[in-house]
Amino acid sequence: MFIIRPETPADRAAVRTIQAEAFATPAEADLVAALRSAGLASISLVATVNAQAVGHVLLSPVSLHGVCTADGGLGLAPLAVLPGRQGLGIGSWLVVAAIAAARRLGARYLVVLGEPAFYARFGFEAATRYGLDNEYGAGDAFQVLALRPGALPPEGGLIRYAPPFAELADTGPDA
Repeated sequence: MFIIRPETPADRAAVRTIQAEAFATPAEADLVAALRSAGLASISLVATVNAQAVGHVLLSPVSLHGVCTADGGLGLAPLAVLPGRQGLGIGSWLVVAAIAAARRLGARYLVVLGEPAFYARFGFEAATRYGLDNEYGAGDAFQVLALRPGALPPEGGLIRYAPPFAELADTGPDA
């Protein structure tokens, strides 16, 4: 059994470990620290088992047409679960909790760059279907979820992640 709750300052070392162990490089762990330090961690949730943090998801503001606010759109990235705890549904529950938290915050939409088959289960669709593009050339891996009717601009546009994502080099935000 696991619990999902907001990240606290006491979780920071564990979150860094989760991100570092779940990905091939420390880039995502560094990204989380940079977003936090820039005040861009709009939502940060941890999954715990027996009070030990085993998963983490972060949402940060994205910009469309140069507007970057948490009540506009949020980017879901990174999402990570400790390798020994993967495949147990923890990542899925973190996504469900992140969507609910984004709705409570008043976000209009979420974007993610990730595996379409995984994120489609939560209602995400190819962003290109709505004329939305990203700066990473991610194609169908770039997905969007409208959190309320009329949330997506009819004219589409380029969605940009927060500046710390530029540090992830050539692959972009990998959730």
